[in-house]
Amino acid sequence: MVQTRAKLTVYFEDPFWVGLYERWEDGRVEVCKITFGAEPKDYQVYERMLAGWDRLRFGPPVAGEDPADDRRVNPKRMQRVIRRALEGRGSGTKAQQALQLQREAGKKERRTSTRQQREAQRERQFALRREKRREKHRGH
Repeated sequence: MVQTRAKLTVYFEDPFWVGLYERWEDGRVEVCKITFGAEPKDYQVYERMLAGWDRLRFGPPVAGEDPADDRRVNPKRMQRVIRRALEGRGSGTKAQQALQLQREAGKKERRTSTRQQREAQRERQFALRREKRREKHRGH
């Protein structure tokens, strides 16, 4: 049976509020970063997730252990964990690694597309120069 877990962390990353959506499935994590802008209300976050679910761009899956345990956690320990999470530490290391992989994949994609555009532009320029040369040789 495939177990899927999801976690949304909203934190302030100067100058915007950012949501980090982690999706755990079969020991692999996929991450998506959502920029909110101003501090979002709970209903705004919920609406954004429902309305924009199909537009979320998740990064490539990264192997990692699911941090959620099914065992009972000491309440004081839970308070410490929550306090640390609210101190502004932001995302976990696996999520940061997944975001970095997503950035690198986008960078590579942009590089290939700009290279193709540049080559196409050079081909067009060359074709124009060739046509001009042929016109000059035709005579009047």
